[in-house]
Amino acid sequence: MSKSPAEIKAEILRLTRQFSAATHAANRPGEDALRPAFVPGQTTVPYAGRVFDEKEVEAAVSATLDFWLTLGPEGDAFEGELAAFLGVKKSLLVNSGSSANLVALSALTSHKLGDRQLRPGDEVITAAAGFPTTVAPILQNGCVPVFIDNAPATLNADPDQLEAAFTPDKTKAVMMAHTLGNPFDLTAVTEFCQRHNLWLIEDNCDALGSRYDRKLTGTFGDLSTQSFYPPHHLTMGEGGSVNVIRDMKLKVLTESFRDWGRDCWCASGKDNTCNKRFGWKLGELPEGYDHKYIYSHLGYNLKPLDPQAAIGRQQLKKLPAFVQARMDNWNQLRAGLADLEEFIQFQLPTHATAWSPQGFAWDNSGHQTECSWFGFMMLIKKSAPFTRGEFVKYLDEAKIGNRMLFGGNLVRQPAFVSLRQQQPAAFRVVGDLAGADRIMNEAVFIGTYPGLTKAMLDYMVETIRRFVQSKQ
Repeated sequence: MSKSPAEIKAEILRLTRQFSAATHAANRPGEDALRPAFVPGQTTVPYAGRVFDEKEVEAAVSATLDFWLTLGPEGDAFEGELAAFLGVKKSLLVNSGSSANLVALSALTSHKLGDRQLRPGDEVITAAAGFPTTVAPILQNGCVPVFIDNAPATLNADPDQLEAAFTPDKTKAVMMAHTLGNPFDLTAVTEFCQRHNLWLIEDNCDALGSRYDRKLTGTFGDLSTQSFYPPHHLTMGEGGSVNVIRDMKLKVLTESFRDWGRDCWCASGKDNTCNKRFGWKLGELPEGYDHKYIYSHLGYNLKPLDPQAAIGRQQLKKLPAFVQARMDNWNQLRAGLADLEEFIQFQLPTHATAWSPQGFAWDNSGHQTECSWFGFMMLIKKSAPFTRGEFVKYLDEAKIGNRMLFGGNLVRQPAFVSLRQQQPAAFRVVGDLAGADRIMNEAVFIGTYPGLTKAMLDYMVETIRRFVQSKQ
């Protein structure tokens, strides 16, 4: 007797779980007993990576068998679940964190925003050291990034430079990242934006689960963004989201720029939710032109696939455990390297003044942060008897993954050097960016991601200590 489609699918998914368990054990969480044994010096210790089990693989296969493919029911569900986790009005899935930044900034250029529309030549304040696609959308939309310096201790933008960066009638927005999961000074930045009636976009790609005064980052601005690339706090493979914090008119605009620039807000596969599909008169189109083919913006097609969203839904269930693992792993590394402060400056959370085995000491602002750490950052002091280059070479040879702070001081990158030569007014710099330069020259980070085992963390500590001792 032949099996029904439901029975066939159930059998496929059973075998999928079995296959995943047999094939992907190395991608399980660090504390999972099914992970293969770590062999020091032979097993690579990544700085980041995918952490998943058979649930994600089963979800992806199940959604693929349903063959909706383009963003659909799994995407709708994930958007709702992510928005509920963050406590925001709407989360809109896109195909990457970089696309999320592009959509978020582009949405603010809409003519539908009236006097608050970002126009070519308007200025957007951002941080000099970081990832380039936090800044690229500003330029791609014809606006002018204004770079302020980063504080080496936190890696975040120096809020004391905000007023110096402000130009009346030209500055219209602030767009910056919570660096490596460390919230930037949200009190200073939000008060500055409110005082000058500026938009605020939080690049939350490295900080999902971080908190400022117990409130999740990505929920303070007008819009925020996430990345679901494999190194990030949860993964869909490729993927990201734009989060609409409060004002739902921004939902319509972000959707438009994500979905070809269309004016229609109907979901894929749905028609006439406005009940006047053939009753619109917009632009110079004839009255009654099909609303599904009316375009109010010069948009893109930046949606992910539904099987990716199915993976993301399973990852989201594990996010609290992932965040806790990142915090625990950071603390284990910090405690293990505590006596190396003579040579290495370690990152501090915003508003913290010092670390001890008992915890952080805080400044007198009354504010505190909790970091869902993307990485464990170290700055090699100029007084150290070794260079960063020597240090990272040793880590590489020991098979310990490491990274610089992304693009370092972005204005030193070839793209920006060339831009400055060809268009001197394309961007503006406040001060000498000494902090961003120091980060560019001295910073390196290693992993805190949830796939690290205790044995891996111990090996990282032992290796770093051995290197430092060899140079004394």
